[in-house]
Amino acid sequence: MSDFLDILTHGRRFKAAVKELSIEELHDLATKLNKIITEREEDAKAEEAANAERNARIAEILAQIENSGLSIEDLGEVSAVKAAPKKRAPRPPKYQITVDGELIQWTGQGRMPTVFKKEVDAGKSLNDFLIPGME
Repeated sequence: MSDFLDILTHGRRFKAAVKELSIEELHDLATKLNKIITEREEDAKAEEAANAERNARIAEILAQIENSGLSIEDLGEVSAVKAAPKKRAPRPPKYQITVDGELIQWTGQGRMPTVFKKEVDAGKSLNDFLIPGME
């Protein structure tokens, strides 16, 4: 607990801390403290009302579920069975080059393979390596 709260919540320490305040300052302090208390009470009532409304909606939904012949466990089974996300089919290659008898293909996405990079750096165009029918 902080020193301030320790003093504030201990009767004798609090009395000693406010000993030098005038009556007017004590009344001002009491007014401020009462305002804080009132605000806290209003917040608690609003939260309680919101919880009551929420609980009423939950009860209403539970009643609808029971009236339909289902149970909460049935809902758990539905949400547990999720379709696995479909994996997208691999992209077809767009470029190809033959190096030392080996055919190397590339989709055109991601990092450019070294063999293509060397040829492009040597002055060739990527269009030179396009697979016929791919554009």
